Amino acid sequence: MTTAFETLSSGRTPSPVEPLPHQLLAVLGQHRMATTGQLHDLLRPAAARQTVSTPLNKLRRKGLVDYAVLPQSNRSRAWYLTGDGARLVRDFPALRSRPPYPITSATAASLKTPHTLTVVRTHLAFVTDARRRGDEHGHLDWTPEVSHPLSDGEKIIADAVMHYTLIGEDQRTKLRAFVEVDRTTMSSERLASKLIEYARLWSYEPQPAGRSRARQPAIPGVIWLRWYPVFPRVLFALTGASRYVLDNRISDLQAMVAQHPLVGTLARQVPMGAAVLEDLEDKGPTSNVWVPLAGGKPRPWTEL
Repeated sequence: MTTAFETLSSGRTPSPVEPLPHQLLAVLGQHRMATTGQLHDLLRPAAARQTVSTPLNKLRRKGLVDYAVLPQSNRSRAWYLTGDGARLVRDFPALRSRPPYPITSATAASLKTPHTLTVVRTHLAFVTDARRRGDEHGHLDWTPEVSHPLSDGEKIIADAVMHYTLIGEDQRTKLRAFVEVDRTTMSSERLASKLIEYARLWSYEPQPAGRSRARQPAIPGVIWLRWYPVFPRVLFALTGASRYVLDNRISDLQAMVAQHPLVGTLARQVPMGAAVLEDLEDKGPTSNVWVPLAGGKPRPWTEL
């Protein structure tokens, strides 16, 4: 079997050798927060719910995790690492490059809950689809809150970077994507302007500042080559409003591609698409639910 590299893959699928409590801590270190149900679906979808809730409660008694009760949810719990838990997972091999951001209280957790849990929902749509298809996409193949520098000291923070391996009969194709999760909490214009930031990242070439900097070894060319062999796809998952409103927001993303010169150039080089999150959950991301931002009929994200 050969491997076609659209991008290099990182992360791995859960190993049966790795203890479940270790996996739970790693997921919370990676994703910052997840509900009991989400942790169950990520790690042990075929097992009883108690398989996950029992070790979570043990970890809480040890002071490594805590939870916030979600409002209007029949007392569903959103779990997160305590300060001690964050310090512990900092030494996990898979999380050594992941900055620890412990949540200090249930009140602080409640402020992060809506967006963080929606990002996990989006990840689960891809995880579920990958299991069905036999592709490779596990609980650590999705890294939220990934920051990259732009010019003028600015930076872009992607809601997530996704790693995904398509499995064919005689080939493994490694894909990577920037994922933006829109809950309709910002204006449509501000959402579309995120495409300008990705276009700036795609074109940004840092210049050496001074002779001492010039002597330092560096990878020449655009900055994203420091992390990716090919620029990742750009995907928008939208939710939180009527289909009419979400369709209009997708149209505004397409208008940005059509009207902004740098974004249009990016779209000719990099696959970009938008989809409704509920469609990803109901039909799967490899269904014809993604609207190409450069125009065309809906298709799977892998065929944008």
